Amino acid sequence: MKSIAPFFAMVALSVLIVWAASFAADGKFVPLFDGKSLDGWTVQGGWGTYVVEDNMIVGTTSEGSPNTFLCKGPFGDFELQFDVLCDVELNSGVQIRSHIYKEDTPFSIGGRERTAKTGEVYGYQVEITDQSRGVAGGIYDERRRGWLDDLSDNGLRAKQAFKDGEWNHYRIVARGDRIQTWVNGVPCADLQDSMDSSGFIGLQVHSVRGGHTYKVRWKNIHIKEL
Repeated sequence: MKSIAPFFAMVALSVLIVWAASFAADGKFVPLFDGKSLDGWTVQGGWGTYVVEDNMIVGTTSEGSPNTFLCKGPFGDFELQFDVLCDVELNSGVQIRSHIYKEDTPFSIGGRERTAKTGEVYGYQVEITDQSRGVAGGIYDERRRGWLDDLSDNGLRAKQAFKDGEWNHYRIVARGDRIQTWVNGVPCADLQDSMDSSGFIGLQVHSVRGGHTYKVRWKNIHIKEL
């Protein structure tokens, strides 16, 4: 009778190799931005501008432009970390697991009916805004359902984690149907939602009115796929 031990040994070795490779991929942060160029990134949604200055991505508003996003991906389960400095007058955010509408699409927020236009970005957005609003680190569903976690039940510490006029460190973990955020090490949003399991990451330059020009800056952008 022929021995099947070598067969099982080969199977065990194959499983071990796959497991080791998966463990290595799950354990290493890689830069999403190389500090020198915007290679691999694309602008979607509007005509806000993005340039590289002093190892930072600098986004600048454009009068009359809808929300603009500098996008890269897609990514599914991951941990994303970055530092951001935003003009106090400007609202910004980072999209995760997001997409682009392929056609004009109706949606409703707070009972108000709206229509998203072809080419507009939609999906989960981690909020970047001044401390007085108390929602920095919260999760908003851009151009779809509105607020999913506005930190209203998360305590004063979470609402005050963001520091105006300073560099703020964000950590975002998306695994399965759970999305968690931290701002400057403070736990903020903790959302369970299964609407999207993957999509691109997008750095937002918000629309503005009144002829003012504002900037938002990102640096040290690293991602670890889980």
